[in-house]
Amino acid sequence: MSTSPDARYSGPIKAVILDWAGTVVDFGCCAPAAVFIEVFRRKGIEITQAQARGPMGMHKRDHIRILSQLDDVAAQWHKLHGSRPSETDVEEMFAEFVPLQVEAIARHADVIPGALDAIATLRAKGISIGSTTGYNEAMMAKLIPLATRAGYSPDCIVTVSDVQEGRPFPWMALEAASRLGVYPMAACVKVGDTVADIHEGLNAGMWSVGVVEHGNEVGLTSDEFQSLSPEVRTEKCTIARKRLEEAGAHFVLDSIRELPACIEVINSKQST
Repeated sequence: MSTSPDARYSGPIKAVILDWAGTVVDFGCCAPAAVFIEVFRRKGIEITQAQARGPMGMHKRDHIRILSQLDDVAAQWHKLHGSRPSETDVEEMFAEFVPLQVEAIARHADVIPGALDAIATLRAKGISIGSTTGYNEAMMAKLIPLATRAGYSPDCIVTVSDVQEGRPFPWMALEAASRLGVYPMAACVKVGDTVADIHEGLNAGMWSVGVVEHGNEVGLTSDEFQSLSPEVRTEKCTIARKRLEEAGAHFVLDSIRELPACIEVINSKQST
């Protein structure tokens, strides 16, 4: 997919709106995945890495709600607790999730290699840098200072605490564009590593770009990813790429390193 989100706009990209975990920080989006597994384990329920990562990018409460409705999870819950998970159960797990996630963030806050250089290149071209995240305000209070010390400070930060609904709804991306003062939405590029990110961008009427190698769909730490054989690495990235393409991404990149070149391609398409 490479059609402009708005054929009426023929100007350059003015803003890039980046996801956080798996896109700019936390190679492999590892912090939340492990915490979802732990929260359900505390309830006596076993979930897999694949299940934990499935709804990634959404509000974490919504993520827990979706996991609790999976047939396998609901069956385990019924066997152990005598009923399917209720909304009260979801709220209890989310309350446990938040402090565990805050702790995990501190262990997974490293900036992804190449991200700072790519962002600097975009800023040198006059492009504003916004951000949205499935993390809430309390989680970002932990992450923002760590990212700042590492050299990453976007021009605006919108969390799920700032909007009525998180991804896949467009409200965070639209709020970011509003704070940056950028219009129309075809002048914005939303970048992320999950299906929910892609849908957020599309629903906001923006260009929607996915990243693969350091994202949730591959789901490996940097060391784990580098240790793969070339054949296995290619296989995993191909599967991840297909998932983001099928979600409707206009472009899917191996790495955030490729983002400046991608913006140039988008600019060329909008000027024709």
